[in-house]
Amino acid sequence: MSLSEYMVFVDESGSPSMGNIDPNYPLFVLAFLIVKKDEYVSSLTPAIQRFKFKHFGHDQVILHERDIRKDIGAFSGLKNPAIKVSFLDELTTIIAGLPFHLACVVIDKDGHKKRYSSPINPYHLGLEFGLERVRNFLIQQKEWIEPSVAVHLGQVEHFNPKLHVIVEKRGKAEDDDLELEFRRICDGSNFHGEKFNFEVVFSDKKSNAAGLQIADLVARPIGISVLRPGQSNRAVDVLQSKLLKKNGKTDGYGLKKFP
Repeated sequence: MSLSEYMVFVDESGSPSMGNIDPNYPLFVLAFLIVKKDEYVSSLTPAIQRFKFKHFGHDQVILHERDIRKDIGAFSGLKNPAIKVSFLDELTTIIAGLPFHLACVVIDKDGHKKRYSSPINPYHLGLEFGLERVRNFLIQQKEWIEPSVAVHLGQVEHFNPKLHVIVEKRGKAEDDDLELEFRRICDGSNFHGEKFNFEVVFSDKKSNAAGLQIADLVARPIGISVLRPGQSNRAVDVLQSKLLKKNGKTDGYGLKKFP
């Protein structure tokens, strides 16, 4: 079996529920963090571990955006503003230097609800948009030849190595529902009408996967940048260079806003 050189970590910000939409954050964001496996092992994971050892003395702390933002749990020491600023500045600098690519889907749930009488589950919608962008990235990297191009070149089978997509476990019912949707998209129910050789892997947060933690850390800042575009946001400034681009532009590609 041919395996992709890349892996993808997916995490969210906001609730996918279309009921009781939070007026302060009426968004659902899915962040797709794409990283080469060798760089994940040699660079990304060690950098996060070193940061944890420095600040906590061990690497078992889970870097969770909500806990950091609210100064709770292992991050209760961040109630001191000066300490928190220093902590966040260091973490942002580390993330800026990490080797990964990013595709984010931001769904305005109010707009989604107004446009459609029976709006699609935001998680399912975000998953489809995100996987399509991962597919486009692999084509850019020449790791996958489009079927139509393969036929033109006289190749019986196009180069399409298996790619693993790691998502965080949410609960059996939610995970079963997500796996069905994932398979539907990858079996051809996508914009391109193609089969994606992607496999979903469910990971418990306690697995302490650095990729999932970074995906979690970047999702909300991207959402805030869409919700309040005029607000200064150093984290998003750093992430701009990570977002996938087409013809030098991120909108609609590395950053997909819907509707």
